[in-house]
Amino acid sequence: MSIFRVLLSIIFPPLAVFDRGCGSILIVCLLTLCGWIPGVIGALVILNKN
Repeated sequence: MSIFRVLLSIIFPPLAVFDRGCGSILIVCLLTLCGWIPGVIGALVILNKN
């Protein structure tokens, strides 16, 4: 996980997980619609997986 991805997940979470697949983007978009903090946490968790 690079520093660029971390900053991107803080600014716009769905864009940070763009290359992880459609399911990840959908999950992060739904979490971001519920609130900005859940979207950021979801993006960081998905980016932290191998």
